[in-house]
Amino acid sequence: MKVTLAVSGPGEDTDGASSDLRRWLRRHPELRDRITREPAAEPAPGSMGAAGELVSLLLAPGGLTAALAAAVVAWLQNRRGNQTVTITLPDGTQVTVSSERVRDLSAEGSGELAERVAQAIQRRPDATDDRTDRDAASGTPAEPDRT
Repeated sequence: MKVTLAVSGPGEDTDGASSDLRRWLRRHPELRDRITREPAAEPAPGSMGAAGELVSLLLAPGGLTAALAAAVVAWLQNRRGNQTVTITLPDGTQVTVSSERVRDLSAEGSGELAERVAQAIQRRPDATDDRTDRDAASGTPAEPDRT
C-alpha cells in the first residue's frame, strides 16, 4: 500500500519540513528503503498554490504502519510551532495528525496516539467509531476528505 505524507503549518516552509520528516523517517531501519520523494501535484485552478514536497512510503500490512505512525508522532513532538502531517491512503482517505495536541503527551499517550494513527492507516474494524478518517491527535472523528 502506497501512502503519501504532506506537512503543513502556518507560515511554514513546507518543503523544508517535508525534507526534515523524510530524514526523520529514514532513521528507522524498517522504513528507510520504503521512502521516496515526490513533487506535489499542480494546484487546482483558482487555488492559492501547491503543497510542498510529498513523502511517499510503500507499506506492507502489519508492523510498518505502526512504525510509521510512531515516527510521525515522535517527529511532531520534536517540532517547534504548530504543524500538521496529513497521511493520504491509496483510496484518497486522509489521516491527519497535528502537533498542537501532541507535544506534551506522556510516553503512554504517545504510544496510544501512534496506535490510533496506525489503526486509521490500516482501517482496521477495531479503529474507534469504525471511521477511517479522523483527527488522530485528539481522537475526534473527522468527516472523510475524498477530494
